[in-house]
Amino acid sequence: MARATREENTTEQADQQPQTKKKGMALKWVLIALVVLVLSGAIGGGAYYFFATQTGKDKKQAPAAVIGTIWPMEPFIINIQDNGTDRYLKLVVQLEISDAQGVKDLDLLKPKLRDNILELLGAKTYRELMDTAGKQRLREEIAMRLNSFLTNTKVNRVYFTEFVIQ
Repeated sequence: MARATREENTTEQADQQPQTKKKGMALKWVLIALVVLVLSGAIGGGAYYFFATQTGKDKKQAPAAVIGTIWPMEPFIINIQDNGTDRYLKLVVQLEISDAQGVKDLDLLKPKLRDNILELLGAKTYRELMDTAGKQRLREEIAMRLNSFLTNTKVNRVYFTEFVIQ
């Protein structure tokens, strides 16, 4: 009998070990799933907050980009330098100025401004004007030169409405 009792105890202990292992494994997976859900919720909430505040900043900044007064200039047609060939540039420029009252100053200085731009364009080569960076440099140079003549207003931006090289 003693032997039978020992065998029964051994089989009961063997049966209990797989059940505790199964319960332990299930509990482990439940805890892992719970941690993953909490972390993903925290990350998602943080991302939502971050992007919601970023779009709010963009909406506040959008009205600040107001275009000033546009002052059109007459077209420029000029010879440009190229390796032995004749090239012509037709350029139509419009200036964005900071103050609407500056139009009077621009009208008074128009011959001086046109002469200065013609001088600048005459010194440019075909290669300088063909790439995007060259055109951007030309815009900046025109604005800088014109601002040196203006006192009551400022040229904020230079727009090329026609740019043809032949």
